[in-house]
Amino acid sequence: MQDSKQSKSLRPQLREMSKPQRATINDVAAAIGVSKGTVSRALNGYTDISEATRMRISKAAKDLGYSPLPHAQAIRTGRVRALGLVLQIYEHDGHRPFLADFLAGVSQVASDEGWTLTIANAARQEDLTPVLKRLVAERKADGFIIPRTMLRDPRVEHLRAAGVPFVLYGRTRTDAGCAWFDIESDIAMQAAVARLAGFGHERIAFVCGDPAYHYNALRLRGFEAGMSASGLKIAPELCVQNATTSAQGAEATRALLALSSPPTAIVFATDMAALGAWPAAQEMGLTIGQDLSVIGYDGLPEGAVVQPGLTSFAVDSRAAGEELGMLLIRRCRGEAPEDLRRTARAKLVARGSDGPLNT
Repeated sequence: MQDSKQSKSLRPQLREMSKPQRATINDVAAAIGVSKGTVSRALNGYTDISEATRMRISKAAKDLGYSPLPHAQAIRTGRVRALGLVLQIYEHDGHRPFLADFLAGVSQVASDEGWTLTIANAARQEDLTPVLKRLVAERKADGFIIPRTMLRDPRVEHLRAAGVPFVLYGRTRTDAGCAWFDIESDIAMQAAVARLAGFGHERIAFVCGDPAYHYNALRLRGFEAGMSASGLKIAPELCVQNATTSAQGAEATRALLALSSPPTAIVFATDMAALGAWPAAQEMGLTIGQDLSVIGYDGLPEGAVVQPGLTSFAVDSRAAGEELGMLLIRRCRGEAPEDLRRTARAKLVARGSDGPLNT
């Protein structure tokens, strides 16, 4: 009986002894002959550790099965190893078309680096900054990706003042302290005008997006540069402001086609507005691609559905997400924002909505 009782009392100890021992930071340090502090700084991304040493430590940690406990690491470093993003779901497209691919890109980079992604929604524009401030106050993320940047952006002003790392998807009026990744949509607009001018068009209109956003100023500047490079004059009546939905795009197209000297081609700042040209042209008995050429920007899937298909400039949203995720992690690790500025170009997807001037 005594032996039985003793056996029962030893069971918890035996179970504990049978558990595999968790590798520690000391094990990693001993394995490659560096200090525990060096291992800690390397695994937490400090820039004073060389890339070669960081890779040696990362490999040793992986081989030994070592991973830091998230809560202990947060206490020690002040980081939660999370990237933050507030989605503007009140916008006309709710972040389409890039949302799914964009989030997949950010998430993949975060996962590869052992980070997570914290997402919140803002249902109204007035909610945007308060939601961001709450995430900062609650330390839900170490830094933030700021999409769809405005010329005067209160999110940037708050994060800059609070000393919280951030990376812009786009740019803003003042770039001091800003890291960013942006698509050179001005170059796309120049290319759109050059393409239409090459088809023989001279009366080329431009339908702007929301003037509060940086992308609109960039694309308008590109359109103007394209017209100048093609030796064409910009008629004030051929520039329509603030069309972001298909209904607004249709209204803009009707107004342009009702002019005494209407355009033969229209460049739209966004695909969503460009899609409004189809019903407007149909109402007036015109055929897109023959009587009226149209070029958009975004690469919306709907552009391939209309007939003829919309010629547009498409963005690799997954690659953009990956780039922004990596830039933000590097910013959180202490790299200077001025060293974290990248651009890419949109790709022309030529379909049937534009073509030679119909004479």
